[in-house]
Amino acid sequence: MKSVIMIAYHFPPEGNAGSYRPLRFVRHLTAQDWQPTVITLKTDFYERYDPSLLSLVPNDVEVIRVANRDPWQAFQARRGRQVQAKLINSSVEVAARIQSMHQSPVRSSIRKLVHGIEACLYHPDPAMAWIGPTVRAIMQLCDRTRPDVIWATGSPWSSFAVARRVSDRTGIPYVLDFRDSWTMIETEFDARRPSWAKGLDRRILKKLFRTAQGIVLRSATEAECFWRAYYGALEATKIHLIPNGYEGRVDEFISPDGDKCNILYTGTLSDYRYDTLLQALSSIKKMSPDLASQLHFQFVGEGADALRKAAADVHLSDMISTSGPVSQSEILRLSQKAHAFLLLERAATIKGHELLAGAKLFGYLKAGRPIFGVLPCCEARKVLERLGVSTIADVDSVADIATVLRRLVHAWSSGRLLDAIPDPVACDAYSAERQTADLARVLEGSLPRRAFVPGSVEIPHSLQNEIGKEGWLSWA
Repeated sequence: MKSVIMIAYHFPPEGNAGSYRPLRFVRHLTAQDWQPTVITLKTDFYERYDPSLLSLVPNDVEVIRVANRDPWQAFQARRGRQVQAKLINSSVEVAARIQSMHQSPVRSSIRKLVHGIEACLYHPDPAMAWIGPTVRAIMQLCDRTRPDVIWATGSPWSSFAVARRVSDRTGIPYVLDFRDSWTMIETEFDARRPSWAKGLDRRILKKLFRTAQGIVLRSATEAECFWRAYYGALEATKIHLIPNGYEGRVDEFISPDGDKCNILYTGTLSDYRYDTLLQALSSIKKMSPDLASQLHFQFVGEGADALRKAAADVHLSDMISTSGPVSQSEILRLSQKAHAFLLLERAATIKGHELLAGAKLFGYLKAGRPIFGVLPCCEARKVLERLGVSTIADVDSVADIATVLRRLVHAWSSGRLLDAIPDPVACDAYSAERQTADLARVLEGSLPRRAFVPGSVEIPHSLQNEIGKEGWLSWA
């Protein structure tokens, strides 16, 4: 059996979206004659702690946890926990006062200054201090047993730096797996970086493209962007297209009981767009109160408090309920009670938003229920359209959102929701078993099964002014 070191900064018991892709691969690689060893972060601070996920890690998979001993990051994490604990244990009035203090102009200015300094000092990202100790841990592992290949998933992009340093020292080839589009899509951290720092990121990535054995990207559109932006550094034959996916078989659809059509959203909300959805619901409530009385939206995840307040401001509290993050087992329970799922995306003002197809989409596919998409022109929309989903509304059209909602509620009330579910046969293209079989080919250095053809797709509109025919225009 061949062996692979899998560098995954996010891994159970971390329950954020970044953990699920490496977890799926780890669970199915042994069936492809590959034995993985996972290198991940050792920490007591999790974005979304979910110990139940540990039971999904196979017993024969060694997981090596390496601490990030950056004192500044540790201080920030400890301070964040203390503030959160105060908010949880305080009365509503005291919590409001604490939040008001943190939003004062002086504190906001200090935070802006500190974040600006961080954006200049940390390369390639805030996980920078994890690189050195992780390289040493992997070198010790290589002394025990030499792996055939190294696989690293990002973000954080420091994982890529680890893979390359180990490869340089050992000669072991490495594969880069992009869960996000580094240098294409800006996070808050990226947006704060000065132009010289962004240029450094691009030069680092250019070197990585030239020396990696394989590059795993999620879609042909994403591959086209990278191939053009790093013209001459990225070979088309190195590119492998492996989207996100789901585990197991698509669940059989059994419409749950209930006197309202319950539409569920799970996951982060803070950087997703829902303003036009609220406007459409307000319109329905005003123009069609009977229809509004049959609708209920449930939001579960980070940023739900802001949505709750926004819903209250437009008198939609009777149609919308919210709660914070919950465990994966609780999400599965809530999913079984839902008649449909809601899919949102980031705002069109975000550079490269068209490349996004959130991991939650594929969890929705596994649950085998109708999906109500309120989306721009993006990769998530393309996926739904390939699967025959007709309940997709233009995020910029309040009228379109209201029309699709009426159609969905009518299907629910007439017992025809089964007609609205994604095509289960077409969904098989996104199964974990199929994705892992593709990954095994990548690790072996085989040619990609789903080959990328340069020039086969259009560059997204939000990137057309930045990417020229022969690389980043800023390099011309």
